[in-house]
Amino acid sequence: MAEYAPLDLPDDPKLAQNIIHFARALRKAGLPIGPGRVIDAIRAVQAAGFTEKQDFYWTLHACFVNRPEHRIIFAQVFRLYWRDPRFMEHMMAMMLPAVRGVQEDRAAQAGEKRAAEALLDGVQPDDLPQPEDEGDEGTQIEVDASMTMSSEEKLRTLDFEQMSTDEIAQAKRMLARLSLPVKPLASRRLQAAVKGARVDRARTLRASMRQGGELHAISQARRRERWPNLVVLCDISGSMSQYSRVILHFLHAVSNAKGAGWAKVHAFTFGTRLTNITRHLRQRDVDAALAAAGAEAQDWEGGTRIGTCLHAFNRDWSRRVLGQGAVVLLITDGLDRDGPDALSHEMKRLHLSTRRLIWLNPLLRWEGFAPRAQGIAAMLPHVDSFRAGHSIASLEELAGVISRRDDSGDKARLMAML
Repeated sequence: MAEYAPLDLPDDPKLAQNIIHFARALRKAGLPIGPGRVIDAIRAVQAAGFTEKQDFYWTLHACFVNRPEHRIIFAQVFRLYWRDPRFMEHMMAMMLPAVRGVQEDRAAQAGEKRAAEALLDGVQPDDLPQPEDEGDEGTQIEVDASMTMSSEEKLRTLDFEQMSTDEIAQAKRMLARLSLPVKPLASRRLQAAVKGARVDRARTLRASMRQGGELHAISQARRRERWPNLVVLCDISGSMSQYSRVILHFLHAVSNAKGAGWAKVHAFTFGTRLTNITRHLRQRDVDAALAAAGAEAQDWEGGTRIGTCLHAFNRDWSRRVLGQGAVVLLITDGLDRDGPDALSHEMKRLHLSTRRLIWLNPLLRWEGFAPRAQGIAAMLPHVDSFRAGHSIASLEELAGVISRRDDSGDKARLMAML
């Protein structure tokens, strides 16, 4: 661990303390900030100076932001924290029901909401000072009537990436109650039945031999039923981090559900390498299970090498877990760094080893989505069903069609674009 020399604090005695509180707000809003970065930020401000607000902004930005998706949250927390004359009114607006007036970017809305929650830290909107009525009668605001719906109903269709901290926690509780039922498969083996579709010749002959060769009754049989395995390959790269964390809560519930029908549930994560987290998801406590899975997988929020990871799965695990009609859920956005030819080859090999290969892609939530990326175009022909996986409603739809062999989702429509 790096050792830091004693700090030579800036001349303003309150500035260092304000930077510390600012860092705490960023951490509550979801940015991974530790004490080391706080110390680096104080030293950077000391070296760069803080007379110009723009220089001060980019100095702290360089110290606290290291991922593109954190820029919006940083910008909103900075604007609300550092001397915005109406920041309390703005925070209150973020916490109150939405209104229709100006069409804003949803990512910016989510960033502002998380920033407001981090700065409020449990304070309710009613506790904040009410903004003064400026008497502007020319602007008419239409209140969104959908906000009167129950919170669970609204969360069903809300994108995981656009959820606030409290909404994510509530969504995880809702996903814990979901199930992923599957229909049993007809085995080649037979079992005795009173009214079967086939004649059990062996049992009929054995019974006649016990009666001196006389045939008194014909024994019947039917096919046995068996349950398939569920194999989940979940992308945990940086572009999928928000989705994968929520979906893993859902997979934990599926792994521990009683009477769901699956013989076994196998779970793997991949980013730059493949990790088997099956044994961790079998723990009853979801927090302990995901903490252990996170410690096992060392490539969280990293790059993406889908082709390389699928090659490792096909080589090391496919014969172990894909036998007897396994269903595979592939959860990824398809944005890959590997070459499309190798990725297409590994997808074809995986498809031939499964009973059904279902691809859940959060990017499918966009109405104008098209398979323009090379990775997506290479993978799409080798899946049985291509569906969205960005919300609770999309996972509920998956539960309804996972056993339907005729369901292809949006595959046919997107294949026509290739």
